[in-house]
Amino acid sequence: MRHSASPLALSLAAGMALASPALAQQAGAEKAELLDEIVVTGSLIQRPNNVAVSPITTVSTESIKESGQVEIEAALNQLPSFTAAGTSSTGGQGAGGRASLNLRGLGANRNLVLLNGKRLPLSDINGNVDINILPEAIIGSIDVITGGASAIYGSDAMSGVVNFKTIQPFNGVRADVQFGQDERGDVFKKSASVTLGSAFAEDKGHMMLTASYTDRPGLKGSKRSFFEFVTPSSFIGTSTYVPNAANLPTQAAINSVFSKYGIAAPVGRTLNLGFNNDGSLFTQTGAVNYKGPTDSGYAVIAGNVRMPVGQQVQFQNALERKTAFSSFDYELTEGLTAYGQFMYVDSVVNTASGGSLTQIGNLTTIPTSNPFIPADLRTILASRPNPNAPFTWNGRYVGIADKNWDEQYKVSQYALGLKGDLAGTWKWDIYGSYDESRHDQALYNAVVKSKVQSLLNAADGGKALCAGGFNPFGISNATSISDACKSYMTKTAISVEKLTQAQVQGQLSGPVLELPAGPLQVALLTSYRRNTYRYTPDSDLMTQNIEAVTGSAPARGNINLKEIAGQVDIPLISGAEFAEELAIGAAARYSDYSTTGSVTSYEADLRWRPVNSLMLRGSYQRAVRAPNIGELFSPPTGTQVQFGTPPASVGDPCDARSVARTGAGGAQVRALCIAQGVPANIIDTYTFPTTATGGTIRGNLALKPEKANTFNVGAVLTVPGESPWYSGTAISVDYYNIKIKEVISGVPGLTTLSKCYNLDGSNPSYAASNEFCQLLTRDAQGQLQDVSMPFLNLGGLETDGIDVQINWSASLSDIGADVGDASAEIYVTPVIGWVNHYNIQTLPGSSFQDYVNTSTLGRALPRWKALTTVGYRSDLFGVGLRWRYQGAMEDVTAVTTPNNPSPGVPAYHLVDLFGNVRVSETIELRAGVTNLFDRGLPTVASSQNSTDVGVYDAVGRSYYIGLKAKF
Repeated sequence: MRHSASPLALSLAAGMALASPALAQQAGAEKAELLDEIVVTGSLIQRPNNVAVSPITTVSTESIKESGQVEIEAALNQLPSFTAAGTSSTGGQGAGGRASLNLRGLGANRNLVLLNGKRLPLSDINGNVDINILPEAIIGSIDVITGGASAIYGSDAMSGVVNFKTIQPFNGVRADVQFGQDERGDVFKKSASVTLGSAFAEDKGHMMLTASYTDRPGLKGSKRSFFEFVTPSSFIGTSTYVPNAANLPTQAAINSVFSKYGIAAPVGRTLNLGFNNDGSLFTQTGAVNYKGPTDSGYAVIAGNVRMPVGQQVQFQNALERKTAFSSFDYELTEGLTAYGQFMYVDSVVNTASGGSLTQIGNLTTIPTSNPFIPADLRTILASRPNPNAPFTWNGRYVGIADKNWDEQYKVSQYALGLKGDLAGTWKWDIYGSYDESRHDQALYNAVVKSKVQSLLNAADGGKALCAGGFNPFGISNATSISDACKSYMTKTAISVEKLTQAQVQGQLSGPVLELPAGPLQVALLTSYRRNTYRYTPDSDLMTQNIEAVTGSAPARGNINLKEIAGQVDIPLISGAEFAEELAIGAAARYSDYSTTGSVTSYEADLRWRPVNSLMLRGSYQRAVRAPNIGELFSPPTGTQVQFGTPPASVGDPCDARSVARTGAGGAQVRALCIAQGVPANIIDTYTFPTTATGGTIRGNLALKPEKANTFNVGAVLTVPGESPWYSGTAISVDYYNIKIKEVISGVPGLTTLSKCYNLDGSNPSYAASNEFCQLLTRDAQGQLQDVSMPFLNLGGLETDGIDVQINWSASLSDIGADVGDASAEIYVTPVIGWVNHYNIQTLPGSSFQDYVNTSTLGRALPRWKALTTVGYRSDLFGVGLRWRYQGAMEDVTAVTTPNNPSPGVPAYHLVDLFGNVRVSETIELRAGVTNLFDRGLPTVASSQNSTDVGVYDAVGRSYYIGLKAKF
């Protein structure tokens, strides 16, 4: 499954890393001669001189180590072709410390991740692969192929392929340790690995054993000043009384109570009322009569009482991971080899997401018989038309420890195969594998809604159920819960998900005809694969009985797949004038899914080398992606739709502060909101209490496969000549164009709001019957309770752009700067990405909207992104700087709500310093500083946490030191 690299593939393997002496030597005088001898990924045909047509970037393991990261995805996401997806650092429920890759921003489930050309275990219901199951010690290099590769590798390879290749066989022991510490002293990372390689049976066989360990602490927002006032939530520790629009208190009662406080101005009777420690009331909006606190997580922001919960959120997960990997091969007879592989991963991640709060859209109620109700509130409640009706309570359980998850993630894979030769020139390979991924999630300090309701409903305030009962009115009371009541109100909720994958594949390749320009070669493949999934949530999660944790239902499903594929490579001309090489190729794959039927993908390619130093290449591919288990079988599962607080962000468009209400169409939006259920008597003072609402994701068995047309054309130049300043410099320029139709997606929540309320012109009649408005659910108080997000075959996704990669190096002795070391050289390796368009068509027939150069949580799409390394290296030591650049972007609201866009983010620069020194023939030290200038975080307005820690460095300047030893 390997063939020789483009000139640039080798140059990046050497140039992107702070290279070992061997790499440094290859990048010097012998560079041009070695370019066509390197073997890379990209074809079913196995022959040394088959040059890759798809653009390939090869990343060496040294470059990962020199990035200072203990997470592989953190190093790869620095490349322009990647958009940060889920990372092992990202905080939040259900992350499991898993890290996926996202090529071209098209989604982690649209690129395929392989190990030595073979599929890895799936890590979640969406078909993503956690790349951190691979011990870094076994990785020799990483090939990144951009552009559709479904015909070669199968479904999922729509945007490209990331192929991890193991190190070459060796005899001996290799050990590696690394320690890292941030400048502020609260993030200490460590990793270690040991690898043993040995031949056996008189060199007929070889085996490799690896064990590795990684440990990283968690980090809360309270440790960084940036998060001090971000994400201001109206769910506050004092708790609040939420008036019912159908049972409002009288204005006279409100005035009477607040006049006792010396407040003469009228206070609106629709406002939420909070509780001071002395039993008096305050308005959450306007902070009238608020007596504190204003520290320890409380603040008055824009005149409103809020809790900036960004301080409570753990934006970096705590992680402990242990891995084991072994592989072997054994020559049974000449031309027949058995091989196998075993992998086991055990990782535990702890995630904290702040204190529990009352359920969004389903707030807890308190009867008027509750003995803890403050006297002033009783006066107001008694003035209601129905004075004995229960009232709604909104608050945060500040007397209970923050909820946190322990997520244990275990993965195992077993693989065995046979490979050999036929007639000397044909090769065959048959293998089978089975893998299992299990995710056990324990949610601690989960507040059980029914238990809380029992305490509040009890005539004695719950004293008979637990010592002291539960008094939620005011900070002092809310934080003085007895241990017995804490135990009564909470539980540890356990959920389990399990995925399995079984596969068998056979492959045959070889020459069928000798042509004047070389052999015509073919490859044939057949495979069978079965994926299964089962999820068993905690019983209280099934009934949505856990406060402020999205509910979920049990799920199970399976997909069976049978495939056949073929590839042909036809050399047309060789050694002619203006045609040192001219060849064409083609491939096709037929896939039969048990769920969605059969699909076909195909590709055609051309490569032309007019002279030895220049190669022109191009390809066209029809790629497909079948719906995965999650898209097909996912039960109604809760999530969050984050929309911020108006007017700075979109918020709930019915909110009186929203630009939808205050803008040109405000009167029509007002009428639409009333038609949707916002009570007319509160519509002019209606506010939504928090920065997010609930969403519901649903699977759909009627989904069809996605289809994509991908096209790329490019040139690779190895600069000829004798000058030591430029001879052998490699330059690659590639244009890519990817168009996907019938995209499988849930309609994004923000898109639904924009289109329902005509913020982008999609509902000019402001009709409640609009298809997007039908996806919204409001409760009796008018509060936005749910945004439905079923998976559908929607519109299209199109992107195109240009990648430029350069590798320049010069020997110091050759340019007249001899330092007494013939291996010494300087080098510069810029990798630049430019995106022309990123067009999204939400629904079939609707117009495309261009999201390029916009930013939102989880999807930063800069027009420009670059990674440039500048350095010096020799056999003895090396030093260099790595500059990471991401261009300035508008906020996504520039597209979704163009009349009221939120502020964008400025250009982002990070500089890293790295170096290494060879102490002896067996020991090498490395050290470095990441985020050398301690670049701060930019604000991402549409993010609930006001930044995107998957894209931007929230830790700050950090130092690391590592040691590599060989014996």
